[in-house]
Amino acid sequence: MFNDEPIELSDEIFKLLKDLIYKSSGVWFDENSKDILRMRLTNSVQRHQFRSFKDYYYFLRYDREKDAELASLLDIVTNHETYFFREMAQLKAFSEEILPEIREIKKRDGSKEIKIWSAGCSTGEEAYTIAMLFLESKMFNDLNIEIFATDISHRVLHSARRGVYQKHAFRTTDSAEMIKKYFIQEENSYKISDKVKENVNFGYFNLLDSDKSAFINRMDVIFCRNVIIYFDMPAKKKVIDMFYEKLNNSGFLLLGHSESLINISTAFTLRHFKNDMVYQKAVKSG
Repeated sequence: MFNDEPIELSDEIFKLLKDLIYKSSGVWFDENSKDILRMRLTNSVQRHQFRSFKDYYYFLRYDREKDAELASLLDIVTNHETYFFREMAQLKAFSEEILPEIREIKKRDGSKEIKIWSAGCSTGEEAYTIAMLFLESKMFNDLNIEIFATDISHRVLHSARRGVYQKHAFRTTDSAEMIKKYFIQEENSYKISDKVKENVNFGYFNLLDSDKSAFINRMDVIFCRNVIIYFDMPAKKKVIDMFYEKLNNSGFLLLGHSESLINISTAFTLRHFKNDMVYQKAVKSG
């Protein structure tokens, strides 16, 4: 049994834990976040019946089950809040302005594939939203659409693959008609239809893993919304540089509305569309 006394987190162990989290995921806890990290991880310390955060840290470093526990820890400290048709103005720019532009490029080049990456896909709402927008457009029946969705959390990827959602995942006024067309209601939940699922592939990926990024194909569009806000500046630059390399010439990068590339990268042009502003890969001259 545990008493009601809080388990203390020393400055030394806090630094070791936050450095481990940073190296594993890019998520950065500053010096003022010790109490936040202590509260989020106390249940994990107690679940293993450790008496201190020091014991828990050594477990994360050296135990045979360390990889599974680290995955659980990252799941706890990262934010997976999302919903369908989030940031609708940007999605309208994507579906009504960016996709027709890409369609013309593919027609000119004789290409039959469009590749989209949902980076930090969480429980799948964003990736499935993109798939529904393609189905709604009816412009791409002659092309092969591939939506690649990745996250650092195995738990949310499992949920995304199931494709079963509660009512709170539908918060926008545009959701009602889409629910009717693309979901099957099962009591109090909604299951995504197979025709939406078939173009989406989910996989585990750490955005800071330079070795694994070599296996990712070139993309036409990368969605990475409300992810890099949790990274420090070196991690942000590393991820954005990787996105630049993974985008086709003139490819598009869609960030969250609270995010920008100011002081991070000059390799992208900020395109002003009718519905929203979106970053585009600047093609190097020569």
